[in-house]
Amino acid sequence: QVQLVESGGGAVQAGGSLRLSCAASGLTVSSYSMGWFRQAPGAEREFVAAIMWRDREQYYDDSVKGRFTISRDYAKNTVFLQMTSLKPEDTAVYYCAFRFLNEFSDNPGSYNYWGQGTQVTVSS
Repeated sequence: QVQLVESGGGAVQAGGSLRLSCAASGLTVSSYSMGWFRQAPGAEREFVAAIMWRDREQYYDDSVKGRFTISRDYAKNTVFLQMTSLKPEDTAVYYCAFRFLNEFSDNPGSYNYWGQGTQVTVSS
């Protein structure tokens, strides 16, 4: 059973930065991918970024490209989301997700495990 524990959310003003962390435990495989999704009130969960665990290849939604950076600490099984130049429209609950395949997907339904979510609020 994979468990994901997120941290690092909070409230910032527009233009500010936050760094989210997601620590994974219970891993028994060495080839997988991890992603970040977000969900605003009344909206569907949407893809933000993903990273392939082996080669660190990264993928981003166009709305965050150039502002957000996904990275991972291989030894600590932890994935990070560095968010800069935050905008009010980035306000959402951010979820970390785990997928058994080392292949890119922006479909939430293709991820196998999810964290509990962390709130990010950006004020104007």
